[in-house]
Amino acid sequence: MAAANKPHSVSIRVFGFLRRYMDEQGLSYAFDKDINLKGETAYDIAVELHIPPAEIEAVFVNGSVKNIYDSIFPGDRVAFLPYGTPGPYRVFLGMARENAERARREKIMANGEDQK
Repeated sequence: MAAANKPHSVSIRVFGFLRRYMDEQGLSYAFDKDINLKGETAYDIAVELHIPPAEIEAVFVNGSVKNIYDSIFPGDRVAFLPYGTPGPYRVFLGMARENAERARREKIMANGEDQK
C-alpha cells in the first residue's frame, strides 16, 4: 500500500488502452506517485501523467467509482479506466452516474460558473 512507506503518495493503476500513455513515457502500469498533502483531483493527476482526461471513463478510488474532479489524498488507491466497459457494468459500478455528474460539472465550468 502506498501510505505504508510513502506518506505523501497514492497508488496508481492504469488499465486498458490507457496503458499506451504509460508505455510512451516508459512508466509502469502500477506505481506510487507523490501528491500534495491537501490532495489533488483525479483530473489533475491524469493530466500530469499525460493521460487525456477525455479518454478516461472511470476513476476508481479505494475500490469505488469517483468523479474525475473529486480529490484524491495521500494513501488512496487510484485506478484509471478507459471507455469500453460493457453497459450493465457501467450502471452497476456507478460509472454512468459519475459520467452524468462529470458532464454537469464540465457544463458549469464551460459557462464560467462555480462548480457547486
